[in-house]
Amino acid sequence: MRMLWDALAGFATGVLSGFGLGGGTLLMLYMTWLGGLDQHAAQGVNLLYFIPCAAGALVTHVRKGQVDMKAAVPAILGGLPAAALAAWAALSLDGGLLRKGFGIAIVAVGWREMLSKKA
Repeated sequence: MRMLWDALAGFATGVLSGFGLGGGTLLMLYMTWLGGLDQHAAQGVNLLYFIPCAAGALVTHVRKGQVDMKAAVPAILGGLPAAALAAWAALSLDGGLLRKGFGIAIVAVGWREMLSKKA
């Protein structure tokens, strides 16, 4: 039964990922709150989950001409070493501290979105 719930969570968050709406973030919440994983394990699963989800969404975006390579290349070149360093740092942090930091970030982003006055 657990695998069914995990698959449903993966499906629902995959839909959100395809829309670019932070499905991986919600998957993290599912895995830590309901799935019983610690923060480090949930992050590892989330990173692995992201690869095929991003690849699937990327194909569609490229076909529709929605990828600006002039913007993407520098972002990728800066993001790769930053992600590697941040992953190394995250693994050295206490899981509880990491979880609290993740929670604060989620609340801050949500708060900003609720208060923004975008058209």
